[in-house]
Amino acid sequence: METAVLSAPKGRPREFCTQMALAAALRVFWSKGYEGTSLADLTEAMGITKPSLYAAFGNKEALFHKALDLYEAEKLDYTREALLQPTARAVAEYYMRGALEAQTSTCDPKGCMGIINSVACGAEAESIRADVIARRASSQALLVERFEQARRDGDLPAHVDPAGLTSYLYALLQGMAIQAGSGASRADLERLIDTSMAVWPSR
Repeated sequence: METAVLSAPKGRPREFCTQMALAAALRVFWSKGYEGTSLADLTEAMGITKPSLYAAFGNKEALFHKALDLYEAEKLDYTREALLQPTARAVAEYYMRGALEAQTSTCDPKGCMGIINSVACGAEAESIRADVIARRASSQALLVERFEQARRDGDLPAHVDPAGLTSYLYALLQGMAIQAGSGASRADLERLIDTSMAVWPSR
């Protein structure tokens, strides 16, 4: 693990594991959102001082972008595996069930960090919104490409619009995230997935 060594006001240099500190920051941002998180919240959770935070990560905005990188790497790995599934239906189901596992985890805040932070509306959060939207657009483009391939392979009916199907899937995923964040049970979310799969376009 990477360790930062920073000068403390008095005494010996302060050492801390930057990865563990970043993971702590991620949980705070995830549970409170960007605008709802204060520097005091972050330094308390990370176990460091404000000067140490600035020295290791930059400002609050820079720290959030790093936390979002960690979130995508650790919590959204199922989205990359989903694209490797043999059929469009399997891709969609893997995506939704992966989201279900992430959203009902007992060790993480509920809901989707991207959804939580894309609804931030203050001027300070504009770059955060832009980053979340850009990341989502990149993921959507990969899904559109996968569904286009499925249509070329005859796995999806010729009349199905891959971009529209991707938007439909993302609307379901966003709905799941909002419901999970509002206290929906695992059974409720599984019922939503089962219903979605029942109406998925087939050949």
